[in-house]
Amino acid sequence: MAALLLSLAAPALAAPPRQPSGGAAVSYPTRYSNSGRVLFEALPLERSRQNHLLIRAFINDKPALMGVDSGAPVSAIAINRAAYFGLNPARGTENIPTSLRINGSFNRVMMAKGLRLGSLQLIDEPLVAIDLGGSSKAAKMMNEQAIDGIIGADILFPTNAVLDCRAQMLILKLDPSVRGGAPGLDYRGFSKVPIHVTAGDNLYVDGKVNGQRAKLLVDTGAFATLLHQPFVRRMKIPLRNTEFTSAGVNLKQRGVQLATISRFSVGPVKMRGKEVGVIDLEGLIREGLLEGTPPVAGLLGSEMLQHHNGIIDFGTKTLYLKR
Repeated sequence: MAALLLSLAAPALAAPPRQPSGGAAVSYPTRYSNSGRVLFEALPLERSRQNHLLIRAFINDKPALMGVDSGAPVSAIAINRAAYFGLNPARGTENIPTSLRINGSFNRVMMAKGLRLGSLQLIDEPLVAIDLGGSSKAAKMMNEQAIDGIIGADILFPTNAVLDCRAQMLILKLDPSVRGGAPGLDYRGFSKVPIHVTAGDNLYVDGKVNGQRAKLLVDTGAFATLLHQPFVRRMKIPLRNTEFTSAGVNLKQRGVQLATISRFSVGPVKMRGKEVGVIDLEGLIREGLLEGTPPVAGLLGSEMLQHHNGIIDFGTKTLYLKR
């Protein structure tokens, strides 16, 4: 099986994230119903000091804290928490393998009898067991609760999820037989950016870096927007060293540099003098992607999505941004 991308980036040191200001981008009712039947539900999210969006869930009736990660094609459980939640290894079927290859290494697939998000109850849900030790270590340093796992695209797409990164809300469709998305959402004032979804459920948007066309992975699991070091060097953009480090799943911890991009854009949203992180994303940006037309240049991370009121609509495959 081809390598899958699963990136919950965890800095060893990180500045506190910006807090939402000016109110929510969209006013969300708690539930969307039709004739008394609940069709959609809006769930509140928390923002960690590592700048990750978190949701309270239940795994096999035990409370769990999960990261909401648009950069993860598959949902996951921390390997050291699988026994606590009573998860059993997958037996292997046509649709559910016994293991998956994550960033070059194979990880066992575990089965949860029940995974509940608000009123949404998922039965016999597969979760890949991964090492989240780096994220847990950073959480301990910042005196906050470590996450138990990740909610990925394999749950967000079937539920036609709408993820509001600024208002910190997640809307889920409770009944997959219902057509269309959640009603009443007002995107006036937002720019619409199409999302290109690969066969492996990676989400890419088109952008430009100093006039160079590029693709960016939409990744709420990345604490900040990060460009691939070889791409930045090829563009001859000056770099500055920092004390920050970051690591992805099954990848070694790597140093983070900074670069100021004179002209940076995502779809029609243009930014000048944008400061971004730069890191060697080898293993995440696999062979050939950097040489594509356009090349995959890096990750569109949480800080930029929050700052520009990013809303990811998994049903319509659209990213909405404010300038």
